[in-house]
Amino acid sequence: MIERTHLRILRGIEREGSLTAAAASLHLTQSALSHAIKKLEQQSGATIWERDGRRVRLTPAGDYLLNAANRLLPQLERADEVLTEYGEGEQGSLRIGMECHPCYQWLLKVVEPYLQAWPGVDIDVMQQFQFGGMAALFSHDIDILVTPDPLDRPGVLFEPVFDYEQILAVAADHRLAGRDHIKPSDLNNEVLFSYPVDADRLDIYTRFLTPARCAPRKHKSVESTDIMLQLVAAGRGVAALPRWLIGEYADKLSLEAVRLGRKGIPKQIHLGVRKVDRHNQHIEALLELAQTVGELGER
Repeated sequence: MIERTHLRILRGIEREGSLTAAAASLHLTQSALSHAIKKLEQQSGATIWERDGRRVRLTPAGDYLLNAANRLLPQLERADEVLTEYGEGEQGSLRIGMECHPCYQWLLKVVEPYLQAWPGVDIDVMQQFQFGGMAALFSHDIDILVTPDPLDRPGVLFEPVFDYEQILAVAADHRLAGRDHIKPSDLNNEVLFSYPVDADRLDIYTRFLTPARCAPRKHKSVESTDIMLQLVAAGRGVAALPRWLIGEYADKLSLEAVRLGRKGIPKQIHLGVRKVDRHNQHIEALLELAQTVGELGER
């Protein structure tokens, strides 16, 4: 009953704003669009849209079908892409979503040898899914999710690839430099830099400051890792980051790493995949390589 054309029509109307514009974008006549939906209405007995002058207004049934279109069409289009790639002799592609700002540098160490081992596989890294990656994984917008905070959801597997420690980055001449560790109250008079993420998703708050009922004097968001660490090195504030990331900048900036609490804040990077794709050869190969790179440990 429902055909892909019906889904494309409703998505086209939502995107283009009118039946005429949707018809043009789909390379169909307006009458062809109307006829297709009319036929579906006759078959189902449900009204999909109602005329409102020159525009159309979706009914509850139309809204339901539009939601289905937005959910299903990306999956169908992705299947088309994969079949075309195989038909053209290509091996496929992987789309990786990032829920970890500083993990990009680590991922480069995985991608470089992977591309050499799999010359027919393309890789696309998508960072706009920061802290929305689970939805992107379910909707097939990405194939692999890189995250330090895995969620237990049906149909998804998370593989830990390496352990690391969250530390406090400070300037070499900062008052906290040289300490074995700090306590939460030591940050009460500090400016804390972080990536643009809600405080309830930041370990420095959830696992260190908030339980002790402490807070920094000021909290500032910085998108760029380079700029953030330059600000820290200049004594403008401090930042909670992976220890291995500070090692990446040790030769360029005058920084020190200080442990957060006596026991520190241990973390893991996980790669999340859909269960049905776990044994896809391209995904499996990347997971194995990521674990190998992870075994190198922190610097």
